[in-house]
Amino acid sequence: MNFRIDFLAILTAILFPIFEVNGQVHTRTDANIFGHVIDGSTGEHLPFAYIIIRDLSITTQTDSTGHYFIKDLPDGRHKVEISMMGYHTYHMMIESEKGKTKEYNFTLSIESSMLDQVVVTGNRYATKRRETGQIVGIVSPKLFENTISVDPAGALNFQPGLRVEYDCGNCGFSQLRINGLDGQYSQVLLDSKPVFSSLSMVYGLEQLPASMIERIEVVRGGGSALFGSNAIGGTVNIITKEPVGNLLQISNLSGLMGKSAMDINTSLNASMMSEDRRTGAYLFSMVRKRDSYDRNGDGFSEMPRLKSETAGMRMYHKFSDRSKLTAEYHHIHEFRRGGDDIDNAPHTCLIAEQIEHQIDGGSLSWDGSFGKNDITAYVSAQGIGRSSYYGTGRDPDAYGRTSDFTMNAGVQYVRHYDKLIFMPSILSVGMEHIYNKLDDRFLGYGRHLEQRTSQGGFYLQNEWKNKSLGILIGLRVDKHNLMDNPFLSPRISLRYTPDQRWTFRGVYARGFRAPQAYDEDLHVGSAGGEASLISISKDLRPEHSDAFTLSADCWIKAGAWQLNALVEGFYTRLKDVFVLETQGHDDQGNMILERKNAPGAYVAGVNFEIRAVLPDILEIQGGLTPQRSRYAEPFLWSPSLPAQKKMFRSPDLYGYITLDGSVTHRLHTVFNGILTGPMLVQHYAGSVAYDCERMTPPFLDISAKVAYHFHLARKTRIEVSISCKNIIDMYQKDLDEGRLKDSAYVYGPLAPRSFHGGMKLSF
Repeated sequence: MNFRIDFLAILTAILFPIFEVNGQVHTRTDANIFGHVIDGSTGEHLPFAYIIIRDLSITTQTDSTGHYFIKDLPDGRHKVEISMMGYHTYHMMIESEKGKTKEYNFTLSIESSMLDQVVVTGNRYATKRRETGQIVGIVSPKLFENTISVDPAGALNFQPGLRVEYDCGNCGFSQLRINGLDGQYSQVLLDSKPVFSSLSMVYGLEQLPASMIERIEVVRGGGSALFGSNAIGGTVNIITKEPVGNLLQISNLSGLMGKSAMDINTSLNASMMSEDRRTGAYLFSMVRKRDSYDRNGDGFSEMPRLKSETAGMRMYHKFSDRSKLTAEYHHIHEFRRGGDDIDNAPHTCLIAEQIEHQIDGGSLSWDGSFGKNDITAYVSAQGIGRSSYYGTGRDPDAYGRTSDFTMNAGVQYVRHYDKLIFMPSILSVGMEHIYNKLDDRFLGYGRHLEQRTSQGGFYLQNEWKNKSLGILIGLRVDKHNLMDNPFLSPRISLRYTPDQRWTFRGVYARGFRAPQAYDEDLHVGSAGGEASLISISKDLRPEHSDAFTLSADCWIKAGAWQLNALVEGFYTRLKDVFVLETQGHDDQGNMILERKNAPGAYVAGVNFEIRAVLPDILEIQGGLTPQRSRYAEPFLWSPSLPAQKKMFRSPDLYGYITLDGSVTHRLHTVFNGILTGPMLVQHYAGSVAYDCERMTPPFLDISAKVAYHFHLARKTRIEVSISCKNIIDMYQKDLDEGRLKDSAYVYGPLAPRSFHGGMKLSF
């Protein structure tokens, strides 16, 4: 409680003076500039390119036609910076003159390695990607389109070391694995704020539409531990779109899965900006309807029926050139249903999983800049209401209700030093508080989970850096209400850039996981016609981790080709690692899996990534991860099987490839592939007589797309596309059948061969 009072006092002290101290506004000078930004090789206008005048703290973007307009500049010469994802940053001096309007046009050239792109996830402040202390991967809007992805779950497979897997054939429960670790080891952020709770992570990666996402930044390994306790495997930061002028966009992507299952996605987005460009709003919405899919014709689904509606907005207002208030809100309604007799009430079915979510979330943040001092204060919250049925054998009592509320508030101070002791430096100090209230009721199973978690964190880091060298030392201190003592998470990263071709990095960080309920604990599975529940051992201790990464990044130009290669080794050691152990059955006949501590475990491997670009013709990007995931001592998960050291559902090899070719500047083709190597999976008794283990075959999920765009009018752009996912129809061959199926015995691609057609209209 004292933390909340302190935070409110600090927030009030920060926000109160912004109207006084930071009240600089432009007077009317009628000194205006306008023009366009084009691609130097094609002559195409570039929509949404950034135009920045740093000495005036002015940032704007070109509209959907590639044009811009800035009004009422002060007299004089100013340095303008023009940047856009995938292009070299361009600088130019302009001169504004009172009472005159001048035209300045800019031309950008393609930059394949995106070295100058600014990211925020690595260090909790904006940094050029090349100068970060750890590798920051970027999932761009173009990647969403090229991979035919309507949500983050579909696009995140196309990053080194990342793999999205689906762990339930009834409801489609998914999780993101980073560097071989389960989804619970990853921290998922929304606009750099940890509002994803254990409940929201069950289906969260499928609930956010691509239409609201500007980009996703990914930091692999524990070097991102500055963001919180769960960032052991890595951090995924989903950054939502900001308004960029006046724009309306309507799109539809419709697909046919197998022979009859439809998947229809329609989105409507709008960007609006005030005349003085101080206030803007981006509105987004999406409606999705997907049929269930039954691969083997046994009457039980392998993919659930899905219906969802999403609506929200992100808006900002600039009180002055150095003070900005940003607000975000989203509402998500999602319904999913799997099992048999999907059109009937769930309690009349042999197996049914039915979940309906009502999600409301939002955030408010203020950013202020005072010379070399930057201050950010923020608060975010998300509430979830879930109505569910997880039942077998026509159980009338398997209905449940869950409520979940998460709130996060914090403040951060950043100081830029021209020289601190021996080098230029950036000092960051901050504190935040995360509160979660979970109430999960399944009275038919005798389960009523009430969990209140509260975690206060304080962090301090200093980064000395120039173009050749970076040294970052940081410490985060967390006090979790389910742990007796505060936990210290040190973080050290070193970067060495001897020339423009090479960058070497090394990172070490500690992390922990509290003994609380995680996402899979809030999901009820089924096997052998009975429900399977996860409980938490009373003696469960916190899990600790030590993570190390070493990487080398290389950029080469060979004639017209531009090449980028990355090698990144990772090793994470876990102590008191969480495992699930079969405990038999409870009084109602439900199978009980208990979360306990095992002595330890480790994951180790190498991420390889290569990117080759022949400007305006071809772009190739691929990644491959060989790795090992092992328990320190053999783990006994079933009394009918010998103990196992190998971690389940963690392949020793996986990767991806994308090829994007431009036939003309209007027509381009895309080819994608996802490789999943053999992995060990558990198969609970039911369709099989006894618990057993299965080494799965490898899978290669190949997709292709052809897209063509044209201008219906000067400001009206249309794109049409056709695509096919999982072209060779690779799918699990030994699916369980009937009411005794093990819902968790699924592996390989989620969807069968699917054909899609799309259209997008922008004006």
